Amino acid sequence: MNMDLCVIILCRLLAALLIGSIIGLERAYRGRLAGLRTHTLVSASSCLLMLVTVYLWDFIENAPLNSIRVDPTRMAQGIMTGIGFLGAGVIMKERFSVRGLTTAASIWITASIGIAVGLGFYVAAIASAFLTLIVLSAFAWFERVLPTQKYSNLMIRMKRDDTIKECEIYEIIGNHDMKGSNPSYHLMDEGRFMQYEFTICTNDANNFKKLNETLCSVKQINEFRIIPMGN
Repeated sequence: MNMDLCVIILCRLLAALLIGSIIGLERAYRGRLAGLRTHTLVSASSCLLMLVTVYLWDFIENAPLNSIRVDPTRMAQGIMTGIGFLGAGVIMKERFSVRGLTTAASIWITASIGIAVGLGFYVAAIASAFLTLIVLSAFAWFERVLPTQKYSNLMIRMKRDDTIKECEIYEIIGNHDMKGSNPSYHLMDEGRFMQYEFTICTNDANNFKKLNETLCSVKQINEFRIIPMGN
């Protein structure tokens, strides 16, 4: 293997390390479990695997031409399949919320950038890294200021012989600028308690706190929970 090829391989690996670490720094700054080291290694490993595929004939000398078939697209498919398992590992479900989807997506794009660097597509890789940082940072601010509906799961438990009507529950929800939907009903503790569950939504998250204060004052309610739903 000649010196020029060694320089090319080293430069591409270093570029993949640098670009992956930049994206990883942003994730680490936001306290995500998959941060600097994870993104750096994903980018570098993707780059390395593509380098092995692209320059395979330079590593294997005197091999018959029809003995080895090199297809970089198949290697890229294999890399992305493996990254899918890694991304699934950072997705966590907490009751009615799912967390880690953005980090999983950032791992996915980091692998794609590593593949691009391994193939020598520096312009595409750098542009993708720049756009990724914009999405992760600037779009996060935009999401915070963008008016969106907030969803929660509302659970109310009352004694079966001392309950308030379902229409009254809807009235309480409506008085706090909320909408209730998807009601479900359960008998608990051998039929002694009636449990209602609703999906409630509002444009102002502070309404959940106000609803909490109101439900605390309803004597018939023995127990209730307001659990935010989101990602």
